[in-house]
Amino acid sequence: MYIADRVMASSLVTDRTEVGNYFVANYPPFSVWTSEAVDRDARPRLAQPPADVPLGLYLHIPFCRKRCHFCYFRVYTDKNASEVQGYLDVLAREWELFSAQPAVAGRPLNFVYFGGGTPSYISTRQLESLVSRMDAVSSWRSAEEITFECEPGTLSESKIATIRGLGVTRLSLGVENFDDRILEINGRAHRSGEIDKAYAFAQSLDFPQINIDLIAGMLGETDANWQACVRRTIDMAPDSVTIYQMELPFNTTISRNLLASADAQEPVAAWSTKRRWVAEAFEALEAAGYTIGSAYTAVRDPRKTKFIYRDRLWQGADLVGLGVASFGHVGGVHMQNLDSFEAYCAAVEEGRLPLNRALWPTGDERLIREFVLQLKLGSVRPSYFHGKYGVDVLDRFQAPLDGLVAEGWLAIAGDRIALSREGLLRVDSLLPRFFRPEHASVRYT
Repeated sequence: MYIADRVMASSLVTDRTEVGNYFVANYPPFSVWTSEAVDRDARPRLAQPPADVPLGLYLHIPFCRKRCHFCYFRVYTDKNASEVQGYLDVLAREWELFSAQPAVAGRPLNFVYFGGGTPSYISTRQLESLVSRMDAVSSWRSAEEITFECEPGTLSESKIATIRGLGVTRLSLGVENFDDRILEINGRAHRSGEIDKAYAFAQSLDFPQINIDLIAGMLGETDANWQACVRRTIDMAPDSVTIYQMELPFNTTISRNLLASADAQEPVAAWSTKRRWVAEAFEALEAAGYTIGSAYTAVRDPRKTKFIYRDRLWQGADLVGLGVASFGHVGGVHMQNLDSFEAYCAAVEEGRLPLNRALWPTGDERLIREFVLQLKLGSVRPSYFHGKYGVDVLDRFQAPLDGLVAEGWLAIAGDRIALSREGLLRVDSLLPRFFRPEHASVRYT
C-alpha cells in the first residue's frame, strides 16, 4: 500500500520498461489527496458512527536488512534496536488512538495484515510485545484472515512458531527468485538456501495458507531462469502464488541509475517479455492443478484459499493503516499517515492521529475505484454494481468497454464483463481508461 511517485499507466506507450509505475492500487490518484482534507473530511468522519462494512487493520513494519534495488516502499535499514522498539511502541499507541475514534471503537476486526518493509525483521520478543499491547485494545483472534509478510532470511524455527502462535493464517514468503546471482544483483538480502529452510519450517507448523511471491523480469532474468523458478515453485506446492511484473518507480536505486545516464541499457525485460513469462507461469500452474484468481495470483484450492484482505478492500471495506506513510480508508474517506519517521512518531507521542493527507471521493469515484480494482480479478458482474450503486456500468463505462472489446482485451456476455487472458496480463495499463477525465493524465502520486 505504499506507492511511489509515478506517471499514469496510460503513459506507457512503448514496450520498453521505463521509469514510472504501472500498478494501479487505488482511485482517485494519490496526487489529488490533500492535507486540507485531513481536518475537513478525515477527522470529522472518524468522529462519526461506524460504517456498515468490514473493518481491517494494516501494520507497517518499515525495517529491512537491505533495501532492494527495485524497492519503492517507505523502509529503513539504518535503525538500531532502540529505534525499532520505539517505533513499535508508537505503533501500539497509534492503535489506541484510532480505537478511541467513534468510527472504529468497538468494531471487530475482520482482517489484519502485517506488511513492510519486513515484518519478520523484528525479534520474537518485539513481535510478542507488540501483539500483546494491540490485542489488549481490540482482539483480532476472531479475524477471518491474518497475513504476515516474511523475508526468508529473517526466519528461524522459533520465530515462525511465534508467528503461527499469534494466529497468523496466511504466511507470505517474499521469495521473488530462486537464483542467488539474481537475488544478489537485485539487492535481496536472502539466498536460496534460506528459502528452503523457511518453507520447510512453515510447512511443519500447518499454516492454513502459505503464499510465495515471485517477480517476473528482475535484473538478470532469462527465459531459462524464469522457467526454473516456475518449476521449483510448483514442486514446492504452496497454497498460493503471487506474481508481479517488475516495474521501475521513480525512487528506486534502479530508476535513479537509469535516469542518471541517458545511454543506460534497458535494466529489465520489456513488458511483452514479462507478460509472456507470467502467461507461461499461469499455464504451468494451471497444468499443475492451480486456478488463476486474479492478474497476479494462482491458488491450489479456490474452495479453501482466499485473499480476504484483497477482496474486502476491493469491495470498499474500512481499513485502519498504522505506521509511517500508511494508507487507510475509514467511513468512505481515504487517508495517509505522515511519511517522515520523525514526524510520524512525534505526532503519535503527542497524542495526535498522524494523518498527512486525505480525500473523500464522490459516489462516482467510489464506483470507479471498485470497478477498476475488481476488474483485476478477471471479471465483474454489472448486477453487483447496479445493486450497490444503482448504476448500469455498461452504460456508465460504454466508451472504454467498447474500446477494450474492439481491441480484443475484453468480452461482455450476459451479467459478466470478462477480460481475456491477454487483457488480464496487461490489466493495469488498461484501467486508466475508466478514470474520470480530470484524472486521466495527472501524476498518480
